Amino acid sequence: MNPRTILNDAILTAVEALDLPRKSSQLTPPKNPEFGDFASNIALVLAKDARQKPLDLARRIADILVLPEGFAQVSVTPPGFINFKLSNSYYYSVLKSILANPHEYGKSRIGIGKTANVEFVSANPTGPLTVGHGRQAILGDTVASILEWHGYEVTREYYYNDAGRQMRLLANSVEARYRELLGEPSPFPEDGYQGDYIRDIARVIRDEYGDSLEPGAAPFRKVTEKTIFDDIKSTLQDLRVVHSRFSNEQSFYDNGAIDQTLSDLRSKDLIYEADGATWLKTTALGKNQDTVLIKKTGEPTYRLPDMAYHRDKFDRGYDMIVDIFGADHIATYPDVLSVLKTLGYDTGKVRVLIHQFVTLLRGGEIVKMSTRKANYVTLRELTERLGADVVRYFFIMRGMNSHLNFDLDLAEDQSEKNPVFYLQYAHARTANILVHARAFDLEPGSDFTTQRLDRPEEINLLKELSRVPVVWESALDSLEPQIIAQNLQTVATAFHKFYTVCRVVTDDQELSLARLAIVSAVKAVLKNGLEILGLTAPDRM
Repeated sequence: MNPRTILNDAILTAVEALDLPRKSSQLTPPKNPEFGDFASNIALVLAKDARQKPLDLARRIADILVLPEGFAQVSVTPPGFINFKLSNSYYYSVLKSILANPHEYGKSRIGIGKTANVEFVSANPTGPLTVGHGRQAILGDTVASILEWHGYEVTREYYYNDAGRQMRLLANSVEARYRELLGEPSPFPEDGYQGDYIRDIARVIRDEYGDSLEPGAAPFRKVTEKTIFDDIKSTLQDLRVVHSRFSNEQSFYDNGAIDQTLSDLRSKDLIYEADGATWLKTTALGKNQDTVLIKKTGEPTYRLPDMAYHRDKFDRGYDMIVDIFGADHIATYPDVLSVLKTLGYDTGKVRVLIHQFVTLLRGGEIVKMSTRKANYVTLRELTERLGADVVRYFFIMRGMNSHLNFDLDLAEDQSEKNPVFYLQYAHARTANILVHARAFDLEPGSDFTTQRLDRPEEINLLKELSRVPVVWESALDSLEPQIIAQNLQTVATAFHKFYTVCRVVTDDQELSLARLAIVSAVKAVLKNGLEILGLTAPDRM
């Protein structure tokens, strides 16, 4: 069981013995690690109820508290914290539990028997994926992996708009370039799609269909959409991102879901006509003003098809629905959720994750890697330059709510200064140590003496390994991949310090086997974490 849970139970038992109320309190690592592994503020929380100074109450609680198994000592420090220190025997038990089932360490059973849908990327097929799409792609894929790690059955879903103005404008842009190839005068659409990829598609259409296509012919749209979507899927596959389901807006027009949604909104008196447009009565949903749902042109805004799409996801029966959006969606998704709730759906199942934008930097300056495909950097170019491991890690090394400055100089660095290689070097080092040990007939296993592990660097490394399940479960709570990335860096740093100070293969076979056990455990944890992040775990570099 989690030592935090065991300790909380013991603290509450002591509090009840003093006839004090059960109140929520914090149990966190103390600021000064010399005080121990956990510090409780329960005395500060209950001092007013007890009519005592926090320090005095902390001493009373500590005096009657029965330390759970695995804890070595309790102490009290001003202004009223109760500190707890785990025993070395607890860390030895953690080591044995890792080695007993390496691939399962850090997993929970929270999601067993549950399903989740993670929608991400969802870029319309109007051009190649950009660096901005890349952050969402890696966030979504890693969030899905975190859910799978904890037992959920996950559907990775891609939803795209193939029914609106953007797709018509795209087809018109390709047709204009097609007419140019034929030497026919053809005005390029205002706000049309630029870039050589439009000319490339026009050439493909001409090669396949010849020079006599009529205006508005189907290939201008169908071939264009397929070509771009093939490129999108290929780009994502290069980053190890594979969706299991694709949904499109047109299908919800075809099956009547959008008409049904409009009908249901009318029955709830949530829409009305004014100024030639259809309005959503968002003032009835808590907003200060109403919102256009269908424009004067007859074109629906983002909200309407998305309502129908989310109703479909609810009808599929997922236990959790995760939507990953860029910051440009922050004003629209609350309207969709409010309508769904009004229509009777349990929006508590929905988790909306908003990520901020990405800026590429070199030498501290904003750069563009290419202008060949209009005014943006393609995700394919970034992956070809840096490799999938580096791109994936850099997109999740910062919290999703922070603007991401993607440092190309650091990303291209092949040394341990690069945080990706720092982790991979750590894993490769563990593999190399184990190979080296076998040359001396040393095979790590369950037959080792844990008590030989008593150096500060050994215990500190075991402490970091012991925190993995709690930290990875917190990543499940927040669906924030950065938490796992940071945790792996902490484990790798502790391992490198251990390796620098503690010689693993020695003349002392008992000590060597004990230290090899630690190395094996570190290797397992790093491999598990890298797997969740979608990174390779090389045995040599």
